[in-house]
Amino acid sequence: MIKTILFDVDGVILSEERYFDASALTVWEMIHSDAYLGLAGDDFDPAPQEPVIRCVRDTVFDQDKVLDLIKSRGINSNWDMVFLAYSYQIIRLCERLLPAKGAEVKELLRNQLDRDGLALLRDWARHEAADFVIDYAAFTGDFAKGNAQKAEMLTYLNEIAKERIGVDTQMFSRTSDLWELCQETFQEWYLGDARVTSSIGRESFQKGKKGFLADEIPLVDPAKLRELLLQLKEKGITLGIGTGRPTIETHVPLAELHLLDVFDPNRVISASHVLDAETSYPEYAPLAKPHPFCYLKGLAGLDSDDKSVLLQNLPIENPREVLIVGDSLADLLAARAIGCQFAATLTGLSGQAARSTMEKEKADYILNDVSEIMQIFN
Repeated sequence: MIKTILFDVDGVILSEERYFDASALTVWEMIHSDAYLGLAGDDFDPAPQEPVIRCVRDTVFDQDKVLDLIKSRGINSNWDMVFLAYSYQIIRLCERLLPAKGAEVKELLRNQLDRDGLALLRDWARHEAADFVIDYAAFTGDFAKGNAQKAEMLTYLNEIAKERIGVDTQMFSRTSDLWELCQETFQEWYLGDARVTSSIGRESFQKGKKGFLADEIPLVDPAKLRELLLQLKEKGITLGIGTGRPTIETHVPLAELHLLDVFDPNRVISASHVLDAETSYPEYAPLAKPHPFCYLKGLAGLDSDDKSVLLQNLPIENPREVLIVGDSLADLLAARAIGCQFAATLTGLSGQAARSTMEKEKADYILNDVSEIMQIFN
C-alpha cells in the first residue's frame, strides 16, 4: 500500500522547456558576451525576443540532440548541462590555441578556470584564433566515444582535454570554479535581475535579464491536478517533492498555480537542499539525481539530519509504501536505488518517445501525464 508519493517537478508538473531555454542562453552568453569569452559570431543581448531564444536553443543544443544525449546518460541538472556544453567548447578553443599558446593553455587548464582565466582565453582567441569556429554538434560525437554516465560525464571532459590538448587536468568537475560560474550565470537567466540576488548572493553580472520564473508552463491543468492531489491526501497519502530546481524556483511557480500548499512542507526538497548537503559533506558529492538523496530527504523530512540521510541503508524498509513520480532516467535510477515503485510520465523532453526506454527499464507504471496517477489506485 502506497503511503508516500514524491513528485519531480520538471517534466511532471511543469514543462522543462524554459529551463532548457535558459540553459542554452547561458552557454550562448558565456561564449559570445565580452564579459566571458566574447567570441565573434552572434551579437549578445540580455533580453532576446522569442525568435532569438528559439534560434539560440536550436543552435546550442543542435536541435536538442545534445540534450537528448546528456539526459540519456542520467544527467538531470540544468547546471550540469550548461557546464558540459560550455566546457566542451572551451576545450575545442584551447586545442585551436595550441600552436600559438601551447604552454600557457596547458598551464591554464591545470588550475581552476575563473573569470580571470576566461578573460585570458578571450584575449588569446582574438589575437591568435580569430578563425575559430564553434561546433556545438561535435559534442555528441565526442561523448559517444565513451560510456560515461551520470556525474562521470563531467569528469569525462578531463579525458577529452587529455586527448585533444595533451594536458593532465582534473579541473572539469562539479566542484570547480567554472561549474560554479556556469551555475550562477544560469540563475541570472532563469530568475532575472529582480530575483537572482536571493539565490546566488549577488546581482546579475550582466544586467537586463527578465527571467523565466513568471513564464512557467504547467503540463496539466493546475485546477485538475490540485483536485487529484487532494484526493490522494484524502486517502491518507503524504505528498512531497524531490526536484532539481532550487527552492525559490520550486516555491514561486507552484504557489502561483495554487499547488504548493497541497504538499507537506517538510517534504519539499530542492536542489538548494542538495547543495547544502554537498557543502556540509563534500566527501559524498555529487548528490544530485540520479543519486537518491533528494528523495530520501523527502522521506525523512527537512527537519532530518543530512548525515543520517546519507547513511540510510538501501533499499529502504517497506519500499512498496513509496512511489516516486518522474519523467527521466535519473528519477528512475534514484527510485531503483531506494527500492521503491516508480511511475514515469511521458511529458519530459522526449515525450512519448520515452515510453520504450521506460518499458525497457521496467518502470512500475507509465503515465501519459501526471493526471493519470489515479489509475494506480483503481
